[in-house]
Order: sequence, then C-alpha cells, then structure tokens
Amino acid sequence: MTQRIEARTTEHRPRLSREGRRRLLRVAYHAVGLFPLAWLLFDYWFGLLGPEPIRAMILRTGKAAIILLTLSLVCTPAGYLFRWRDATTVRRPLGLYAFMYVCLHLLIFIGLDYAFILPLVVEEIVERRYALVGFAAFLLLVPLAVTSTKGWQKRLGKRWKVLHKLVYLIAVLAVVHYMWLVKNAYTQPLIFAVAVGLLLLLRVPAVKQALLRARGRK
Repeated sequence: MTQRIEARTTEHRPRLSREGRRRLLRVAYHAVGLFPLAWLLFDYWFGLLGPEPIRAMILRTGKAAIILLTLSLVCTPAGYLFRWRDATTVRRPLGLYAFMYVCLHLLIFIGLDYAFILPLVVEEIVERRYALVGFAAFLLLVPLAVTSTKGWQKRLGKRWKVLHKLVYLIAVLAVVHYMWLVKNAYTQPLIFAVAVGLLLLLRVPAVKQALLRARGRK
C-alpha cells in the first residue's frame, strides 16, 4: 500500500520544464561567475584584504580566472562522458567570466600597482617571466573571447574549433604564471596543474574512446 502511494506521488510530482532547467542553470553559472567578485568587493569594503590589499586583489582575481577557465574546460568531457546536453551552454559564460577576471587582474596590476605608468609596466612585463607568460595568456585569450558568439562560430566554420583549442595552451600558461607569481607557495598552483593535465589527457583520442567504451558498458 505504501509503495502504491509513493508511486502515485512520484507520478503526480510536477517536473521542471526544459526552459525552467535552463533558467536555473543560468542563475547557477552567473552565481558561480560573480561570487568571487562579490567576495572581493566585500573584503575590500570592510578592509579584510590584509596588509597588502593590492597584491591580494591581484592574486584573487587571477585565481578566480584560473578556476573559471578550468571549469569551462571541464564542460566538454562532462558533456560526452555524462551525456550532459547543456555542457556547451555553460562552457561559454564560464569562459567569458574567466576573461573578465583576467581583465580585472591586468587592470589592477597596471592601474593600482603601477599607476598606469606604461613604461614601468612594459619594463615589468619584459623583465619578469611571470608577467611575460601571464600577458601572453591574456593576448591569446582576447580572440577567443571576441569570437565566442554564434555569429563568429558560423563565420569561421571549422577554423573556429581550431582557434578555440588555444584555450588549453592558455590554461597551461595561466598555471605557469600563477606558479611563478606566488613563488614558494606551490600547493594551489600544483592542484591547478594536475587538473589541467588531466583535462588535456581527456583530449587524447585514445583516452576519450576508452572512456566512452567504459561508459557504454556501464
């Protein structure tokens, strides 16, 4: 009797429509994308950034960029391994939020750390390897952000996928930049390095096919 009641309750339980799920998904990825900025503004407003607030802001915006970039890379394997239809829907906004934090990271570095004195900024980029690698990652990320729309995808055709494969090189450069920036604190950069390495491994056709076969058997 109890099982019949539970079955009836399940049958009459209203299911969320596809559009409703997409709305919840939009709320979720916007919340994930904006949370680091909200947290940073909160800590800035209440003076919780420590004795070196500018360095703290540079590190936190950079870390947010790497996290969101890594999450955007997770979407592709999540799509084919778990048959997640909305993987491509989530990948683009996460990538754009990563680009936003990279821009904030660079703006704080140029504006607050160097007061927009461009000769000093150029000198720092040329002489410091962490700055050179980070700036290279930024330059590579710009065309990906610009061409992230469906219109550009149609214009570029097959070249669009080739161009956007640069995101893996950007992720590697970002991890190297982070590792050299924090110097002796290697724990978090190594975590990101392992994550990016695994995601690169999942791009190898043989590994991908093996995982898909294992997924099919299950």
